[in-house]
Amino acid sequence: MRDEVRRREIEEAAAAGEKALYSLENAREKLQGAKNWGIFDMLGGGFFTDMVKHSKMSDATAYMEDAKNQLLVFQRELRDVQVPLDLRMDISSFLNFADFFFDGIVADYLVQKKINDAREQVDDAIMRVRAILGELRDLLNE
Repeated sequence: MRDEVRRREIEEAAAAGEKALYSLENAREKLQGAKNWGIFDMLGGGFFTDMVKHSKMSDATAYMEDAKNQLLVFQRELRDVQVPLDLRMDISSFLNFADFFFDGIVADYLVQKKINDAREQVDDAIMRVRAILGELRDLLNE
């Protein structure tokens, strides 16, 4: 019975991690699009370019907000599993960064820097979530 409960907790943690990963990967895709349009915008793009770039940023922001919430659920589920210390995930830096990213946007070059920073943070979070999911799969296969 105890093994069944542990298995279910691991599966719940993995499911939460998969949801977070989905949001993070979508955020990365939108950030890449915003980055590409941002470069075009700095090279003389006009109103349409600016609209598309901001639309991509808005989409990325929504995915990052969702990822932030999903990462909190994932972190909570990992606590239930009683995973080894190396599997624990400190998402506070991502959460703080996500809050910073949502703040107002000023000029094109600052926007481009924020997009690049956000992309790096999302990539880092994706790498961490994937590593933890791999470890959870290993625990399920034991």
